[in-house]
Amino acid sequence: MTRPRYILLGVIAAVIAALTLWRLMRFPPDSTPRGAYMRIARAVSGGEPREAFAYLEQDAQHAAFSVVDYARKASGRIEQTYPDTAKSQALAPYVLAASCADGPQLWVRLAEQRGWIRRLRRDLSGIADVEVVGERATVVTVRGTRYPFRRRPNGIWGLTIFTAELSAEAERMARNWDLIQQDAADYERAGADPRPQSSSR
Repeated sequence: MTRPRYILLGVIAAVIAALTLWRLMRFPPDSTPRGAYMRIARAVSGGEPREAFAYLEQDAQHAAFSVVDYARKASGRIEQTYPDTAKSQALAPYVLAASCADGPQLWVRLAEQRGWIRRLRRDLSGIADVEVVGERATVVTVRGTRYPFRRRPNGIWGLTIFTAELSAEAERMARNWDLIQQDAADYERAGADPRPQSSSR
């Protein structure tokens, strides 16, 4: 076989491989539950769980950002007003969230800490069916796992299975922030440690 034929066959093989890869990588739009699910699966299986944050429902995203915001405010207020003997214990519950740059980073850390990523890696598989009812949808995998989604205002579908835990964490942070404000005001007035911090409860 002549050299030009080898070159031609090589080019044809490269084109076929490129087309195959393009077909595999092409996803439905994320304005469909199928497309959102496939992007989550790619992010998790590819070791990039931060990318999955874009496909959580809006309430979950807002909760993650709120947790970071409250943790930073709480840490700053504790550092500013609490006596040295009380700071370490009071700061402990906020270390993880306060050290996060943003909501997506918090999501990754909580997902790793609470086993969410491990759960997704174990359960994610091909799509067997998609059920859509109004603004809600369920992606059913070939393994029989059901993933609930809700349409966000921007049209992207967001996974809802972590919303309850993230929202509960944000609400807990909000309650603790109120307690810290009360304790901080007491410390500022007394200039000492008048009572155990209620924020540590």
